[in-house]
Amino acid sequence: MNQKQTNSSAPAAEDINRHNSTPDRIQILMTMNENYLPRLQVLLTSIRINQPDEEMDIWLMHSGIPMEALDPVARQCRHFGYDFHPVLIDGSAFAGAPVSRQYPREMYYRLLAPFFLPGDLHRILYLDPDILVINPLRPLWETDMKGNLFAAAAHTGKTELANNINQIRLGTDHPYFNSGVLLMDLALGRQEIIADEIFDYTREHAKELLLPDQDILNAMYGKRTLEIDDSLWNYDARNYNNYLLRSMGECDMDWVMSNTAILHFCGKAKPWQKGYIHRFGILYKHYEHLTGKINKGYV
Repeated sequence: MNQKQTNSSAPAAEDINRHNSTPDRIQILMTMNENYLPRLQVLLTSIRINQPDEEMDIWLMHSGIPMEALDPVARQCRHFGYDFHPVLIDGSAFAGAPVSRQYPREMYYRLLAPFFLPGDLHRILYLDPDILVINPLRPLWETDMKGNLFAAAAHTGKTELANNINQIRLGTDHPYFNSGVLLMDLALGRQEIIADEIFDYTREHAKELLLPDQDILNAMYGKRTLEIDDSLWNYDARNYNNYLLRSMGECDMDWVMSNTAILHFCGKAKPWQKGYIHRFGILYKHYEHLTGKINKGYV
């Protein structure tokens, strides 16, 4: 398995890591800092348990996580039969970008991923680390993107109020997409995404950007994004009752466990924190417990 950490210094980078480029092999992308590595391990456990026969490559774009901190993830991937590809991003690639505490350079990583990943990768699935995968990802991976740059889900809840506010704020007329799950056409991205345009937009619209990377996705590429079903591919774990009402009772707990593939723990409250009140917290604790067993070599 490839565990070499590669330094990618510019959007014009060549193929940066040898990998298995079999077309059917699912490619997963994450971006995070060192503090979220335990969350990545729980996510990986959930992925493996719920599609044990899938071969995958796991890509991690980061700003400087030490190799020793990445070792537990590498061991876990080796145990699961996944190839692990840490990609260290050189800050010089963002010399012209607006960067601050509010706008860290990491916020650009997922949108500019086509330029930091190998040129023979044509598609990748980005996942936030605060996610559980509880059913197979294969149907999403094989989605016909119909010539779009991205496929993503919108979280609209009981009403369209939040969606309408975001449309007015950003001057858009499409649903407000959540950037925590993104199926990305990397080949098209290399043709259509221009880093300087993203940097210019961020600079010019700084006052309107509340969730900077997500806002940029919606404002600049919302019309190039295919909408997918959030109840299947980006289920907001806070909103069980909303989904139940919206579906006239169909999307009950049994339905979720049988049909939902991606359970997303959106918001500030997280299931690994004390006092988490939402109903899927116990499911997260289950996968966290299994991850601990794997790390200790019990299974």
